[in-house]
Amino acid sequence: MNLRQIQQDEQQYVMHTYNRFNVALVSGKGAIAKDTDGREYIDFTSGIGVNCLGYSDSGWVEAVTRQAKEIQHTSNLYYSPVQTQLAKKLCTATGFDKVFFANSGAEANECAIKLARKYSFDKFGKSRTNIICLENSFHGRTITTLSATGQNVFHNYFFPFTGGFSFAKANDMHSVRASADQDTCAVMIELIQGEGGVCPLEKEFVLELYDFCRENNLLLMIDEVQTGMGRTGRLFCYENYGIQPDVVTSAKGLGGGLPIGACLCSAELSGVLDSGTHGTTYGGNPIACAGAAYVLEKVKDPAFLQQVAQKGAYIKNALLQMEQIAQVRGMGMMLGLALKKGSARQTAEKCVKNGLLVLTAKELLRLLPPLTITYEEIDRGLSILKACI
Repeated sequence: MNLRQIQQDEQQYVMHTYNRFNVALVSGKGAIAKDTDGREYIDFTSGIGVNCLGYSDSGWVEAVTRQAKEIQHTSNLYYSPVQTQLAKKLCTATGFDKVFFANSGAEANECAIKLARKYSFDKFGKSRTNIICLENSFHGRTITTLSATGQNVFHNYFFPFTGGFSFAKANDMHSVRASADQDTCAVMIELIQGEGGVCPLEKEFVLELYDFCRENNLLLMIDEVQTGMGRTGRLFCYENYGIQPDVVTSAKGLGGGLPIGACLCSAELSGVLDSGTHGTTYGGNPIACAGAAYVLEKVKDPAFLQQVAQKGAYIKNALLQMEQIAQVRGMGMMLGLALKKGSARQTAEKCVKNGLLVLTAKELLRLLPPLTITYEEIDRGLSILKACI
């Protein structure tokens, strides 16, 4: 099918929930994608951080294909060796005690929210239910995770939204303290607000928030759906801040291209969600777990993570040399760039026309290249970007 036929069929049969770029991708290898006409694109998006090892990594393909030939799905009413092994590897690599597998970042965050409220119910009674989130945050598109999202643009149409969330200003402990009361049970944050414009939290604020939560018996839950799995040069971004949260959520890069989410928790929380309190049909799917196990084994290698940090620094330094860019922010290979002039969306469209895939986040261009991208591919992509801004 050509692009025009695909667009016509989509117009007729698919809900119009996406503002798509004018291209249909059909294949790829590494950091290179191809469209229906065989045209190549350097990918600085990774499918919004999902394809962390790039397109069709040979080891990943072998792992998921091998599992698909064995068993593609089994109910969570039965034990799953591949799910159990992934859980063991994740907990060993992170220091967390237990994990619940879901299908997406939003589902992982839903699990974290339920975990916090159930823990507080068991320990303090049913009135202590409020969760503090940050303004400008984004935690998912279910009703509850939208309710936890600190952007008013998302709080529309779908009334009534889930209650029990309050919002504090990022990097402002006075605002956090003012939001906390006797009904607060947890704080949920992103360390880099990706959809909010690639805004990293200040380390001093995070450390003070960590202590505040400890002093007030509040759970600290970190949404690492976008920042996790090596994206910032550490396996998880919280390592850059020198803390160990009570809960961390992961998705996107974890599956390497297959849908999976994970909610990891400390030993104190490991028995909170028991039989009947939470569940999923597809979560922990054997094929997705096989892919995730391969991704984790590759990404957790210190040498691999060092390369991610070095590539991120290389890209950031190159961007700072471009006169058309006003600001670069982010960590590792999660970068946002503010343009001195022009629209981010229009610039992204121009990049696509010239063979480069990039993202936007509010008024910024956002870059999330595959962690395995080569320096030669980086240079080619940056050259296109420079010509388009």
